[in-house]
Amino acid sequence: MGTRAVVHPGGTGADRWFQIKSQVHNKLLGSLTPDQLKGLNKESIRAQIANVIERLVKGESIPMTVAERDRVTEEILDEVFGLGPLEQLLKDPTISDIMVNGFDNVYVERAGRLVETNIRFKDSAHLRMIIDRVVSNVGRRIDESSPIVDARLADGSRVCAVIPPLSLIGPVVSIRRYGKKLLTTEDLVRNETLTTGILDFMSGCVEARLNIIISGGSGSGKTTMLNTMSRFIPEEERIITIEDTAELQLQQAHVVRLETRPANIEGAGAITPRDLVINTLRMRPDRIIVGESRGAEALDMLQAMNTGHDGSMTTVHANAPRDAFSRLETMVMMASARVPDAVIRQRLASAINIVLHCARMSDGTRKVTGIAEVIGVENNQVAMQDIFNFERTGISPRGKVLGRFVAAGNTPRCLDRLRGFGIRLRESIFHEVHEVKE
Repeated sequence: MGTRAVVHPGGTGADRWFQIKSQVHNKLLGSLTPDQLKGLNKESIRAQIANVIERLVKGESIPMTVAERDRVTEEILDEVFGLGPLEQLLKDPTISDIMVNGFDNVYVERAGRLVETNIRFKDSAHLRMIIDRVVSNVGRRIDESSPIVDARLADGSRVCAVIPPLSLIGPVVSIRRYGKKLLTTEDLVRNETLTTGILDFMSGCVEARLNIIISGGSGSGKTTMLNTMSRFIPEEERIITIEDTAELQLQQAHVVRLETRPANIEGAGAITPRDLVINTLRMRPDRIIVGESRGAEALDMLQAMNTGHDGSMTTVHANAPRDAFSRLETMVMMASARVPDAVIRQRLASAINIVLHCARMSDGTRKVTGIAEVIGVENNQVAMQDIFNFERTGISPRGKVLGRFVAAGNTPRCLDRLRGFGIRLRESIFHEVHEVKE
């Protein structure tokens, strides 16, 4: 039945709670055979947990209220079937990020703000057990020889875990949540992420098969924006997505999702984004969507954009639309240092039509802060013209970022192409000013 542990009611609340849970857990596991463990389901084990708790309360004089019994039952179920203490955070739809900084320090992001929680693990071994459960479910591994891993949960959330010796504070976990309810275009307009004019222009660009780069910093909403833009791809087109960790949520029926693979324990068998991009060109795609360009695959992506696979999209980490080109130029040089800079810039300018930049504001909101059109190469530099910008003007007494979406007054050169696809936009959207409501 497991070793008897003594719970000291006079100890700290957290210590007492972990002792009670450990007792119940150990007695439960001690009362089940390996064959029984294989066939467990939540409902069958719930009754056994209740019996173990009842015996502890009666036989060992552990003071527990009915509410505490119910709480222990649910948390033990989470330990057996889920992610332990993190389960209650994963059930909260208002949380967008979960950050575990060691076993006793957990933060979450709500509405763009970081908040410390009272969630904690028993110790580093407890946290490491949960990490092992996550990575084993998706066929990945984490150990001293491979102490960093990217994985995903069943709900699509992305998990990044780092363990010692790379982490000096014990195991560290970051979980990027993806809501079950996909944000609609109406939601983005209502949240003032963008304006109807910007939305009309970008939807036209997608339908007219322009190549689009979405740039921004970490957590700025690049993936959300990529999902939003992908909704304007016609239903009859074949889309192939390439990602390190699958997180895109495309709504079309004809979507082929590809995911990279890390090296195995022998250091072989890795499948890189570049491998997938090259292979994708043999799979008759109408559109290629790369979740994020961060390496040598940028060269093959550019070549695909330049050789008939127009309408492709990807995201890039950058501080501004023009910085995105510097990043892409560096990535292309990673693939082939022999390509002259002038040739790289010419390829970039001919492959990419529109750059949309996202940013996270100080109040936690995300906004489209810039849209620029690529117009060619001038003085050996990629030339761009602004179409829309967000001008920040201040902060309200309640801490909300104030500003306005401003059309730059430049008529996009791509309008002729949009008209060729039967898309006619109001000329006024390129001269509008939209104030952010307080």
